[in-house]
Amino acid sequence: MSRYVERPLDFSGLETVSIHDRGGKVNVEAFATPHAKGGDVIAFLAGLPHILAGDSLRAVVEAIIRARENKRAIIWGLGGHVIKCGLAPILIDLMQRGFATAFAMNGAAAIHDFEIAIAGATSEDVEAVLPDGRFGGAEETGREMNAALDYAFHHEIGAGEAYGLRLVQLARPEFRKFSLLHAAYQSATPVTVHIAVGTDTPHTHPAAVGANIGAATHHDFRLFASLVQQLEGGGVYINLGSAVVLPEVFLKVVSVVRNLGATLSDFTTVNIDFLQHYRPKMNVVQRPHAGGSGQGYSLTGHHEILLPLIAAALVECGE
Repeated sequence: MSRYVERPLDFSGLETVSIHDRGGKVNVEAFATPHAKGGDVIAFLAGLPHILAGDSLRAVVEAIIRARENKRAIIWGLGGHVIKCGLAPILIDLMQRGFATAFAMNGAAAIHDFEIAIAGATSEDVEAVLPDGRFGGAEETGREMNAALDYAFHHEIGAGEAYGLRLVQLARPEFRKFSLLHAAYQSATPVTVHIAVGTDTPHTHPAAVGANIGAATHHDFRLFASLVQQLEGGGVYINLGSAVVLPEVFLKVVSVVRNLGATLSDFTTVNIDFLQHYRPKMNVVQRPHAGGSGQGYSLTGHHEILLPLIAAALVECGE
């Protein structure tokens, strides 16, 4: 006999409903199809379940293909991890196929790409060099990137264009094909670099000049606004691996463009990252579409897997 005063509730009066009358949000028509040996990427995509991220992945691929067909902007925003994971060749190929009309980078992405172009390597061992203050002390990186910004200041161009021009002069022949900055400059594809002062190693170099940094990145902020304006009517913006800087920049630019008279409607935004952080979720996926101005998607996973998968789908489905 229980010592408790309370007794379990009697469930005998509960009403039930037939599962056939109830139905369900998931049914077997939406289930995945096993991959057949020898199948291609198109078959792989078709075999994904028509549920959650399976549908989102297909929708993103279709939006990018439509944007290219309709000659609308396809802008890739890049965090540093994307470049240092070796994905620049994928992005260069997408650019050459018309699946990228512009790129936006945070400062880290530009640094990794610049170092790859001049040395074929990047991403120092921070724990090994931080104790004695050598972290961020690469002479060539600091000297040459700051020289590029000095040129940008005196010739009224942005950081992205200045870095690309500098790499045309400096990049080692055997490493050029791995540099997005170099390839984009050669093809006159706009690159904007959005620098937060103090976050990047070249800012600790004796050649760093705040006025140069500020002028070059503000030029790119205004250029980015011009590029984002071209998303109207079917363009696509992909935020790939930037958790803070680019989502904040993108939201401000969306507001600026609308403030100047553009409606900026009917476009697609995508956030791709290891985790769905607050700022990308709000500033890229949700807020720009308030009022029904388009569609936002979130895809979660490793860049070094998701980007090649999306690129393969674009090549196979969009050619």
